Amino acid sequence: MNTRINEEDVDTVIGGPSYPVQHEDLKKSDPIDESHDIHSTGTHPQNLERVSLHEFSKTADYALEERPFFVPIAKDGIIAALKRIDRQLRDTGREVSPGFLGLINHGGLPKILTKPGRYPGFPLRNWWSRQWCGTKGLSDTAIQFQGLTVVQVSQNQAAVISDPQNRIFVVKNSGFVAYAIDGTYDVLAVVDQTHLSTEIKDTVTDAILGSIAEIKMRSHIASGEEQEYVVALFLNIPANNCAILQRGDDLELLPAGQHYITNPNVTLRGLFTLGENQLELPTKDIYTRDQVPVGLRIYLKWQLMEPLKLTTHGYNTPYDALRDKTQSILTQIVAHLDYGTMVKQRSLGPDNLEDGSDPSSAFIDALRTRAMDEMHEAALEYGIVLKDLAVIDREFKGDIASTMNKLTTRALQAQVEAANVDRENSNKVKQEEGALAVARIKAQSRNAQADSEAYSVIAAAKAQAERTKIEALAEAEAIRLTAEADAQAVSIRAAADAKVTDQFARGMEMRRVEVTRVQAFGNKTVFVPTDGTGVQMGNAMAVGMAAGMANGHEA
Repeated sequence: MNTRINEEDVDTVIGGPSYPVQHEDLKKSDPIDESHDIHSTGTHPQNLERVSLHEFSKTADYALEERPFFVPIAKDGIIAALKRIDRQLRDTGREVSPGFLGLINHGGLPKILTKPGRYPGFPLRNWWSRQWCGTKGLSDTAIQFQGLTVVQVSQNQAAVISDPQNRIFVVKNSGFVAYAIDGTYDVLAVVDQTHLSTEIKDTVTDAILGSIAEIKMRSHIASGEEQEYVVALFLNIPANNCAILQRGDDLELLPAGQHYITNPNVTLRGLFTLGENQLELPTKDIYTRDQVPVGLRIYLKWQLMEPLKLTTHGYNTPYDALRDKTQSILTQIVAHLDYGTMVKQRSLGPDNLEDGSDPSSAFIDALRTRAMDEMHEAALEYGIVLKDLAVIDREFKGDIASTMNKLTTRALQAQVEAANVDRENSNKVKQEEGALAVARIKAQSRNAQADSEAYSVIAAAKAQAERTKIEALAEAEAIRLTAEADAQAVSIRAAADAKVTDQFARGMEMRRVEVTRVQAFGNKTVFVPTDGTGVQMGNAMAVGMAAGMANGHEA
């Protein structure tokens, strides 16, 4: 019997109810306080008889251990237990917000929670093989999780992808979702196509030709080291510019815009501008016919029209092609000219082109005709249109150059002194001319003032005469009108008097006239009658006196 019991599971309960053991670190050799065990729980009645149990019949009740998401039903009932387990689930759950994805690693496989909400925490079914890996936004450009690859790019982005076979492709204005069974889909880069990392400038003119970005991928080699390899090239070419691509011996013109290259057989030959360019170009020393070294500084203005021709001839910039051809042509021209011919003419340009009468015109004519014509023809072979060519300066070198510089310095000093004397004389002449002009202006001012005063006097006299005339006419008119009015008044009174027929009334009127006359001349005035005998006698006496005076004069 003992042997059978020893073979049983040590956790098996032999008889009696199961209740918790309150003894910690209980060993088999320790005695068991059965009274404490019996009365330690409230489930036994007080009158329960003591039962003697064997020590191996005591075991822990695992149902009462603390476990996650395990709540015993207590005195408050099942509702309270359910609320407590719900609270535990809420506190330990995972929330997926709208616009996000929940990621779960399920034994190395991706599990995606696509619906927003709150999900209970672990343990779930097979919880031991699951791991919460956070959330990702639905609008994220790239999501990579346990072999699952999600890529979505906007209008200005481009994603460079390497597939499980290490083949490269570019995704623009779209996206994809992929799960790689063997290998991975790697997002090497997401490129902003309008703001590439490397700006390309013309090394000669410093003009911006465009911008590029090289996308590299790391690969493990046999030694275990990592090396980077360029797998894609992005180009942003501005307007009026272009690029030349090369594949073997073939060339191709790439116009302005946004481009990318993933073909390993295609390389970028160079970027070029199709606009006008200008540059001052110093030449190497050239020897004249009499072996005098001279260095020229020329001005070139050109425009590249066909870049394929330029690259076909092996030149990387138009400047390289023009520099070599210009040096060759100028060497041929200067080798046929003497030092004396060139020393008189310092520069050649549109402002100092002269006729053939100048002794130095041989150099000018040669540069104006041969150099310009030959340069234009040579530039067309390289796809370049030469728009302007001018010699800005020349510098003679050697002993003769130093001697000529001294002579030139003296001549320039004499010219400066003569120019200063001429300037002083010119200043004096201008001062005198200025004083004369001032005097002339003053005289003109005085004449104008005198003319103005005379005109004022004449105008005043005319105005006075006109005024007197008007006043005289007005006075005469007034006298005439007064006389006419008096005459009319006399006529009216006479007519009125003539209508009086009563002698008494006439007599009274005569007396009133007499009274008025006396009042007018005074009471001491003696009036001589103008009619009657006295008047006739006076007239006779006057006639006789007149006749006597006349006879006396004749004698």
